[in-house]
Amino acid sequence: MRRENQSSVSEFLLLGLPIRPEQRGVVFALSLGVYLTTVLGNLLIILLIRLDSRLHTPMYFLLSHLALTDVSFSSVIVPKMLMNMQTQHLSISYPGCISQIYFYLFFGCVDSLLLAVMAYDRYVAICHALHYTTIMREGLCVLLVAGSWILSCGSALLHTLLLAQVMRRENQSSVSEFLLLGLPIRPEQRGMVFALSLGVYLTTVLGNLLIILLIRLDSRLHTPMYFFLSHLALTDVSFSSVTAPKMLVNTQTQNHSISYAGCISQVYFFLMLGCLDSFLLTSMAYDRYVAICHPLHYMTIMSQSLCFLLVIVSWVLSSASAILHTLLLARLSFCGDNALPHFFCDLSTLLKLSSSDTTVNELFILTVGVLVITLPLLCILVSYGRIGATILRVPSTKGICKALSTCGSHLSVVSLYYGTIIGLYFFPSDDSSNDKDVIVALLYTLVTPMLNPFIYSLRNRDMKGALGNILGRRSFSY
Repeated sequence: MRRENQSSVSEFLLLGLPIRPEQRGVVFALSLGVYLTTVLGNLLIILLIRLDSRLHTPMYFLLSHLALTDVSFSSVIVPKMLMNMQTQHLSISYPGCISQIYFYLFFGCVDSLLLAVMAYDRYVAICHALHYTTIMREGLCVLLVAGSWILSCGSALLHTLLLAQVMRRENQSSVSEFLLLGLPIRPEQRGMVFALSLGVYLTTVLGNLLIILLIRLDSRLHTPMYFFLSHLALTDVSFSSVTAPKMLVNTQTQNHSISYAGCISQVYFFLMLGCLDSFLLTSMAYDRYVAICHPLHYMTIMSQSLCFLLVIVSWVLSSASAILHTLLLARLSFCGDNALPHFFCDLSTLLKLSSSDTTVNELFILTVGVLVITLPLLCILVSYGRIGATILRVPSTKGICKALSTCGSHLSVVSLYYGTIIGLYFFPSDDSSNDKDVIVALLYTLVTPMLNPFIYSLRNRDMKGALGNILGRRSFSY
């Protein structure tokens, strides 16, 4: 509910193109024709590149992404413009306006970066023709495209958050910062908790970076399973880094404040990386299902392009889910208490502090929770159900041991990840026992990412072998 001392608009009026009423029909027909030509032409380019194996080159790979971006860029504004031309309803809601700005900036930045990448591709093709295939390998192309999407997402998010903050300021008695009350510990325990948290965080970062390094250096680990594992390790490092550094600083200082923009940004990256974890674990479960249930077709099914596609789709869906949560949160007002009984900006805790109606936010949390948590968990359970059925069909001690060695690490990580989520969000505590939620959240954000490297290194012969080879090579060089 809006406060009486707030005079903020809930929608905007789009006055449209500066044309006379008698020109409206012609302009509408021309705009519709241009838009349909843009969509159909670019989709035709994507289809041709997809179907013709001769076009499976870096240049056309980048062109297909540029075509997809152009379709999306046009679709952000043109359908609304065409609708407004034909109707008298020229308004656009506040969330709709903010969302349109975000995606307009996002796809505009992607366009710019993709054009720069294509220019680099042409430079390599002409100036370093003999080394073209070596330099512009598939991994680099995917990395450049993924980097373009991620940088554009971050740039558009910052613009959107700054705009949302400016639009909230005028004539609103809203808070400009929040106070993170931190962990429920006594002052004499602060030093010990700081040392433990710092040790856990450093172990998480170093352990996961070691996994990425081993997978990168050992060619025997260049398989789909370890490809997904390297992305999971990178996500765990980033996920812990969203909350742990700020918590450690607050533990040692008296300044527990976090700016409004910083808090919203923390919510975005926390949700995005949390969703990404879920999707990556689902992709890994599918990989294990194919490896055990369809071993003869494993390399055909789990091709490099499919692995890249699963990772990119995971990033895109996670970013979309997080930005929608963030935009819905940014529209809320916080006019009263600004103290958060948490060590980071938790979405559910922020909703309790808001002076606005949070029904839409809670409904969206429920909907997205089903899509990014429940459905992936069901997919994982189905995958392992099929794996179990395959093993039991031809029971043997060797087969069971092989399945456990192949799937045991992943099952352990899945149990840790979804166990803490279910305990925290599906069975929440009442207001009087908020301390339990904070402790469970600490396990979820710090301890679980730290355990993943130990699980995969201690229960996996390939990882231990890669580590032994690297250490042996280093000792021999000395």
